[in-house]
Amino acid sequence: MFRRHNVAARIFDRQISTVAPGTSVHHTRRFYENLVPNCTIYEVECPDHLYRKITEDGQYLICFSRNHQDLIVYRPTWLSYSCKEECDTNDLPPKAKRFESFFSQLYCVSLASSNELICKDFFLYMESNQFGLFATSTTQNHDAPVGGAVQGVPSIEKITFHLLRLEDGVVLDQKCFHNDFINLAHNMGVFLYDDLLAIVSIRYQTIHILQIRDSGNLVDIRAIGTFCREDDELFLNSSTQSMLSHEKGKLHQLPENPVENGLHQSEPSSDYCFLSGIKQRLLSFIFRGIWNEEPDQALRVQSLKKKFYFHFQDYVDLVIWKVQFLDRHHLLIKFGSVDGGVSRNADQHPAFFAVYNMETTEIAAFYQNTADELYLLFEQFCDHFHATSRNSLYLNFISSHSNNMHAREQLRSAKNKASSSLQFVKKMLVSLPFSCQSQSPSPYFDQSLFRFDEKLISATDRHRQSTDHPIKFILRRPPNTLKFKIKTGPEAGSTDSRTKKISSFIFHPFLPLALSIQQNLSLQPSVVNIHFRK
Repeated sequence: MFRRHNVAARIFDRQISTVAPGTSVHHTRRFYENLVPNCTIYEVECPDHLYRKITEDGQYLICFSRNHQDLIVYRPTWLSYSCKEECDTNDLPPKAKRFESFFSQLYCVSLASSNELICKDFFLYMESNQFGLFATSTTQNHDAPVGGAVQGVPSIEKITFHLLRLEDGVVLDQKCFHNDFINLAHNMGVFLYDDLLAIVSIRYQTIHILQIRDSGNLVDIRAIGTFCREDDELFLNSSTQSMLSHEKGKLHQLPENPVENGLHQSEPSSDYCFLSGIKQRLLSFIFRGIWNEEPDQALRVQSLKKKFYFHFQDYVDLVIWKVQFLDRHHLLIKFGSVDGGVSRNADQHPAFFAVYNMETTEIAAFYQNTADELYLLFEQFCDHFHATSRNSLYLNFISSHSNNMHAREQLRSAKNKASSSLQFVKKMLVSLPFSCQSQSPSPYFDQSLFRFDEKLISATDRHRQSTDHPIKFILRRPPNTLKFKIKTGPEAGSTDSRTKKISSFIFHPFLPLALSIQQNLSLQPSVVNIHFRK
């Protein structure tokens, strides 16, 4: 039977029918099939800022100044205007076509010092307290002395994390790292889960776990790397001291002229070389796994030679690339070569994944990036890898192939078309661990509602190659009609086709409101279009 899908029919249907348990929110989200951005204001008069994102609760638009020194925060509002004369219902008055008609500025705060710049691709939002985490840093130095750091990793003289209360722009706390390297692009080196913050120092191979208190303080909880437990350093230092005392006692018992007895007195060395605590945990887990595979002693030794000792130095040389929380106690850690850890494209580098328990300091699982077992977990339980905060309402409805049949069919179709199953698995697992807060919760990216070209636009927060053709959003369910289009750049299209342009999109988490920003590689101002429901 044909059913009407206009707003009035949906409201009436909601009043007289009861949906299946646990599906009320998904059923309500179908209203967005009717409430779409149907109007575009091209080339809006707006401040020349770097537009970052709208927070997950829709309260703030985060922007940075062009000189990467200031943070500017706006409050998204809805278009409102009045006309002294008779208004044309088909066209907006000039005053309504400005940026200020949709966003009101709350404040402007200077974050960066004279030699620091704001990292424009980094921002994390703590929705429960409306705290924002920002980062500033100095330039990279590729010739910095190693001094206990990983060889081949550049150094940044100073990296500062700023915790702000977004309501009024007050800086609550700061955390500084000196002569270190943290990958801040697209939040790759930092992960926020509830009130816990994980920061990965690639240069010194340390995972810093901090807690964001309700008072706005950044409190160090633990550091995982060289040591895994809080008292590991104390235990090793006390053991070293006792060993040195024991060696000195032996020397005092020797004759006064030890050269005559063929003994040469030397000062005991305190420079003991240990593998880091996390690396020792990893090696012992790999060793025990291979040991338990073979019950026969002879076969066990042969297996250890082939699988463990032959690759021992390769395991030792692994460095931590990236980390994410799976829950409050478990981390998913990505290991690989030094080159892959600092390059922008690590697809071609071999990688490994480890699940680490912070409480027991044990490795719970270890996989290579071509493991079918890990891929099956990724395919069936993708939402568990996103590890969204318990307080986040809208982030729980982001489409994935584990919660959306259309995304699952699309994934399986790509898998069937792949020429090599091994390369397909490797390509899919390259996204793990997921970057924190890297996807938009907008209902217009819900693949159960709309269909769109993911090569041109998607929920993932990334710049895209700009196109002069409009991006179409088509209803997923019958009658499969075109509901709205988003076009980047000027309304008449680009006048210079030789200039390479990139586009980015900022969607409101629940309102039919979006920004499309087109910029070229020169320093010319960006072209900003506002898409909204009129």
